[in-house]
Amino acid sequence: MLEIKFIRENSELVSKALKARCNDFPLDSLLKVDSQRRSLIQEVEDLRNLRNRVSEEIGKQKKAKKDAEQLISQMKYVASRIKELNNLLVIKEVSLNTYLLSIPNLPHPSVPLGKDETENPVIRTWGDILEFDFKPLPHWEIGEALNILDFERAAKIAGARFAVYRGLGAKLERALINFMLDLHQDLHGYTEILPPFIVNEKSLLSTGQLPKFADDLFKLENRNYYLIPTAEVPITNLHRDEVLEEEILPIHYVSFTPCFRSEAGSYGKDTRGIVRQHQFNKVELVKFCQPEQSAAELESLLLDAEEVLQKLRLPYRTIELCTGDLGFSASKTYDIEVWLPGQNRFCEISSCSNFDSFQARRANIRYRPKGQTKTRLLHTLNGSGLAVGRTVVSILENYQQKDGSVLIPDVLIKYMHGVERISK
Repeated sequence: MLEIKFIRENSELVSKALKARCNDFPLDSLLKVDSQRRSLIQEVEDLRNLRNRVSEEIGKQKKAKKDAEQLISQMKYVASRIKELNNLLVIKEVSLNTYLLSIPNLPHPSVPLGKDETENPVIRTWGDILEFDFKPLPHWEIGEALNILDFERAAKIAGARFAVYRGLGAKLERALINFMLDLHQDLHGYTEILPPFIVNEKSLLSTGQLPKFADDLFKLENRNYYLIPTAEVPITNLHRDEVLEEEILPIHYVSFTPCFRSEAGSYGKDTRGIVRQHQFNKVELVKFCQPEQSAAELESLLLDAEEVLQKLRLPYRTIELCTGDLGFSASKTYDIEVWLPGQNRFCEISSCSNFDSFQARRANIRYRPKGQTKTRLLHTLNGSGLAVGRTVVSILENYQQKDGSVLIPDVLIKYMHGVERISK
């Protein structure tokens, strides 16, 4: 959430930033409501001051045994008018808050200009793309042939965009989860959190999923509860409405959770396989830090996520999102895209973002600098470390063999209890 005072005092800058994001947010309407709200506040304050002055005069006149009925009648009108204005003020406050919750974050000055994903620059690439002496298959064919992925029965149980993992397929998913959690805890120093997988509306408002992305959420019927779309939501809200001491910053959390998304607006995208599911597993990295440190924390967050792919020896590229492709809450984002030879394309497997104070303001998360009494908003960051299902996809496609089997990456063999290959 952006601060209304900042928007009011920097309207041209905000307008330019929104245009860079290719966003048609009605900024003029927001500023109009803000102006009307401030006028109402001023009128109420003026009437209250008048009421205080006249009340003193009424007291003096009564003490002097004089007739104060005219002043008393005048104050009845003033009281009625104040009540009327307060009712209007509530309406304007709700309208203003609705606008503020719907306006996206502003891009960081370092974010490249661009209209959409086609203009995202590649920052770096890692690993060699393998040359196969046979035509590589997509993961859904590999998984079904090895009897480790079952889409037909998943559709019977739940519907489209679900999968059943079987045998060594389920073991591979679990192995990846444990590998990622161990790596981020033991090597990168994150603290593991296992949060609730159901959250309330306020938690989703705090991180920016509501109100804008309501259609992409699964809401429990007749309850103010939602299934989480990502661990970012419960983990960020761990410190909602808290003041943290600067000495404990930065805070680094890692969390494994299932994620639930309706995939609204993704009709026709990645309909086959397990790339885009209604339910999927993900290991998430979340950081809280001082504003001065967030740029460096984003770079280290990105490297932590990239190291997962490096240890798995999976080729990937890292791109920086341009202004027109930034997510709603992000001020700066890097995406990591892994190579999928069976589909002859790169596929996003992690998105690492700095939100500056955008989420912290919505969630009221502050910190107290050393030796000071005044608190400040901190910065929040998060990134996938990684999306587990898409990592399974990349292993099946990159490690497939001519005989139809799939080799297990070396770092996973101990998590697979010594299994080195998945065969028919």
